Amino acid sequence: MNTEQQEYLNAYLATLSDEERQAVPETIAEYFCADEYNANECARLIDQGIKRASCSLKACYEIENEPYPQVGRLTVVLNWAQQPVCIIKVTEVSECPFDQVTAEFAAAEGEGDKSYAWWRQAHLAFFEQEGRTLGVPFTTQSPLVLERFEKVYPFDNHETKQVSA
Repeated sequence: MNTEQQEYLNAYLATLSDEERQAVPETIAEYFCADEYNANECARLIDQGIKRASCSLKACYEIENEPYPQVGRLTVVLNWAQQPVCIIKVTEVSECPFDQVTAEFAAAEGEGDKSYAWWRQAHLAFFEQEGRTLGVPFTTQSPLVLERFEKVYPFDNHETKQVSA
């Protein structure tokens, strides 16, 4: 995490009680997707509260030596230029084969027209390419890691964070 990203995270952490800060298992900063347009679009959708879920190939965590997501993890969502857009908190982590992702989860991803058909077509292409890049076969039975999250910062104008005493 660079200085700008850390300062952004620190501004949010300062609104939490000591107990809430200690309960955070991990903090990271990253953008979503693998290209500029989609990284910026995902950051916008997350910031607007439209995108509330994401998925990835389970094999990627081991191959790329990335930590498996945990409930409570905070992510500074970045745009392609590595600038902070908002912060999310992971609320649920699960696994399932690509073929068993539900239409409800696809809609929670908030991309495209939010339909299962759009999600399936876009994610088939993405995971096939990612599998080729990483040297792992991708099939519709490949396990995915599904994450649900909520935007926690910045607070919307009509909301204020209740700071514990």
